[in-house]
Amino acid sequence: MSNQKNIKTVALVANSTWNIYNFRLNLIDKFIAEGMDVVVIAPVDEYLTYKEKYPTVRHYGLRLLDRDSTNPIKDFFLLLELTRKYKKIKPDIILHFTNKPNIYGGIAARFAGVKSIAVVTGLGYAFIHKGFVRKMMTMLYRFSAQYHKKFIFENVEDRELFAQLGIVSGDRAISVKGCGVDTTWYHPYPNSQDKEKTIFTFIGRLLYDKGIREFVEAARKIKNIRQDVAFWVVGELDAENPATVDKDELVRWVDEDVVYYHGFIKDVRNIIAQSDCIVLPSYREGLPRIVIEGMSMGKPVITTHAAGCEETVDEGVNGYLVNIKDVGSLIKAINDFLALTHEQQTKMGHAGRTKALNEFDDKKIGGGDLCDMCENKNDFYMIINQSINEYIINGNYKIENDQS
Repeated sequence: MSNQKNIKTVALVANSTWNIYNFRLNLIDKFIAEGMDVVVIAPVDEYLTYKEKYPTVRHYGLRLLDRDSTNPIKDFFLLLELTRKYKKIKPDIILHFTNKPNIYGGIAARFAGVKSIAVVTGLGYAFIHKGFVRKMMTMLYRFSAQYHKKFIFENVEDRELFAQLGIVSGDRAISVKGCGVDTTWYHPYPNSQDKEKTIFTFIGRLLYDKGIREFVEAARKIKNIRQDVAFWVVGELDAENPATVDKDELVRWVDEDVVYYHGFIKDVRNIIAQSDCIVLPSYREGLPRIVIEGMSMGKPVITTHAAGCEETVDEGVNGYLVNIKDVGSLIKAINDFLALTHEQQTKMGHAGRTKALNEFDDKKIGGGDLCDMCENKNDFYMIINQSINEYIINGNYKIENDQS
């Protein structure tokens, strides 16, 4: 527990510092503003630069977290590493993000006598593809679920799936609309480029599960018919993920001039600004952040009838929804967009910006005081704040003394 009686310590645990940098900084801002001591526990990578902005945040590296390994011995040693760190740091409450922290972090929190919340931000490869890995992950989640006070999901479908699988249900399982985006940072600004072509852009990790293959095949077929379109791809290969795009296939796509590959770009705002439509034909998401960023910058979007994705689009208003793994459906949506006048496309982008401001603005989601719950109980921060209020501020539990 915190050394100072009135200062509460919140620990955020994720499978990479990249995850913290891209998705959790607004949560850190909120906790610091509320006078809390914030600790981050995650494998160290180049995104540790976030510490420059947050010098008071203590970062503890994880050496043994291999997010895609199925080796039980490696995971056992990860469990031991997490337990040791939790006992040393003694946070008041731990927020776990991503699958392995949710599973092994929950068990470690129990061993360390610390309250824990699991945040399911997307289920990834293990749950998209049925088989041994999914069965094993389900079994591990069932076992570790008992050690979390709450499960917070970024969409209703994931919550219902966990209930169906017998992992968690009832008032311990809550769905929210994600942690939002900074709509001031992702704001519309004029695209001064004079373009002869309409640009459709895919931004994300180069995983087949993100629908990149469908995007490329749609691009190939459309470019065979018309020359006034361009298809951009931005992102990096993820060698540790089983669904990563084959390097040779990526090279073929580029050599055949099906897509223009920009590589990895850290700040994608300029790419979004130059694009006419953001496309993410994903098979499953928590909430697709890049789609929301595109909406926030006033861009129409095309995504799928997939868990998490369909919550971002009002059909025909701010974009289009297509069927999962359906190239024909994607081609139709792209052609429907191309058939719109410039004014209609602009109107669609404005509708997306309005939806982002109303539903996904991180400042609205994070508004309010830790002890004053807003009326919207589905807001991400409000649920976490409510949990902290319940488990810490009101003193409803007692942390066991460390006997090690």
